[in-house]
Amino acid sequence: MSFVALTIAGSDPSGGAGIQADLKTFHRHGVYGTSVITLLTVQNTQRVSRVEVMDAGLVREQLAAVLEDVPPHAAKTGALGSAEVLLAVADAARDFTFPLVVDPVMISKHGAPLMGDEARAAFGALLRVASVVTPNAHEAAALTGRVVETLAQGEDAGRALLDLGARAVLVKGGHLASEGAVDLLVTPDGIERFVAPRVDTPHTHGTGCTFSAAITARLARGSTLPEAIELAKAWLTEALRRAGGIGRGIGPVDHLAPIDGHDLG
Repeated sequence: MSFVALTIAGSDPSGGAGIQADLKTFHRHGVYGTSVITLLTVQNTQRVSRVEVMDAGLVREQLAAVLEDVPPHAAKTGALGSAEVLLAVADAARDFTFPLVVDPVMISKHGAPLMGDEARAAFGALLRVASVVTPNAHEAAALTGRVVETLAQGEDAGRALLDLGARAVLVKGGHLASEGAVDLLVTPDGIERFVAPRVDTPHTHGTGCTFSAAITARLARGSTLPEAIELAKAWLTEALRRAGGIGRGIGPVDHLAPIDGHDLG
């Protein structure tokens, strides 16, 4: 397995989100996964009852250990927890020679905060070193101070994040008012839409982590950003269709969903 992807994120012991979902996704897409843990949670498909953020120095040491021995072809961030951890990752990322996907995870599926106010205020440092940032509508609203409920408002929020220093923004459309699930890739060159049918399922635990991990895996394999998004979105749609049966609450997507004929060799 010659492709390597790195996830810098929190742990979900129930396996549906965070580091665990990212590593499953990497493997499913034929990519060797490495990880740096930023925070620990006590959670399952029904609740989150505790969040413990790692010391920033420990995060920095984990990252240095991975980079010196198993350098990735692409990386992603998930929940970072504190301003200190966020700034440590942003500082290291200035020297990355590979794409960085930033998923600005702010709250868990059950509403537990995973990014404090100080971390939000410091987010610009990470935004400026990201190859693409992938907020959902709520995260885009929090980062820009705008209402983000429609596709037009999603496009405006994407442009606002470009103005704040992002190179590319993927505003995810799961919470936007539209007939299908429409994701908006906003770059200095314009706006590209990625459309898939909405999947009627309550089992959406870890969807954002899984989507950004799939994009990261495809970038590690050499896809362009639009290609990576298209392939990741098609696979995630199938993973949502096949979700269900794990846990007694909001279950995870099916990380074993097939990948239609795309090379994994």
